[in-house]
Amino acid sequence: MAVAGAVCIAFSGILVRLADVPPSSAAVFRCAYALPMLAVLAAWERRRFGPRARRQRVLAWAAGLLFAVDLVAWHHCIAAVGAGLATVLGNIQVVLVGLIAWAVLHERPGRRVVASVPVVLVGVVLISGVVGADAYGDDPLLGVVFGVVTALAYSGFLLVLRAGNADVRRPAGPLFDATLAAGLGSLVIGLPLGELELRPTWPEHAWLVTLALSSQVAGWLLISITLPRVPAALTSVVLTLQPVLAVVLAMLLLDEAPSSVQLTGIAVVLAGILLATVGRRRTPAPQEAVSPAT
Repeated sequence: MAVAGAVCIAFSGILVRLADVPPSSAAVFRCAYALPMLAVLAAWERRRFGPRARRQRVLAWAAGLLFAVDLVAWHHCIAAVGAGLATVLGNIQVVLVGLIAWAVLHERPGRRVVASVPVVLVGVVLISGVVGADAYGDDPLLGVVFGVVTALAYSGFLLVLRAGNADVRRPAGPLFDATLAAGLGSLVIGLPLGELELRPTWPEHAWLVTLALSSQVAGWLLISITLPRVPAALTSVVLTLQPVLAVVLAMLLLDEAPSSVQLTGIAVVLAGILLATVGRRRTPAPQEAVSPAT
């Protein structure tokens, strides 16, 4: 189930590119099309387990606003550097979240996380295209900037959502609240950017419906349910499976062709992710920053 969730999310960037709509519009409709299914599942959880505490709902909404920033930045990253590289850049949140938790929550990261930071940074520089020639993407350096913003926002999203969701029995309720907040937040971001196309067109929105149901609903629910229950070694495999699949699928389905230097950067980033995650002894908490992005 964890691997199935990672596969669902691996298609996210590809579906965004196939939809070919402005970044904020993709974020709004990704959330909007996911809400009906999540609402049904959240209502079932409420009937079975009772209402959630008000604090948990407030935190889920706050997490959703961070997720809006994450989605819009990531979609800009996809436009600048392609679906495969954008997914790899988003996954550096695995490293960044440990540092953010240290700074904000005073949760000291392990030595592996600290050691992984320079490794990941080297990989990011290689992906950016400032080294070598023939870097893939319309603007690789700008793509890296958006990728780092994506990772920072996604790290905050995971930390806040973790604080508001300690009950692993009900993943749909917090995800519904966060998705609703993310959709509204994306609207607010998209208005001044002039990126909102709210009139559905086809087949563009067929890809967005697929994105919502496969990634936002199925992928996130599978990962939320399974990762807190699987061994740390499998968690590490899932972490690296998603960006690897995204790069391979983007090369096969979208004809994306990263340069040899960028491919080296991908390998370095994945090595940093493995360094940060392999060897964790404890079982990760629900919605912790071991989730693939995005």
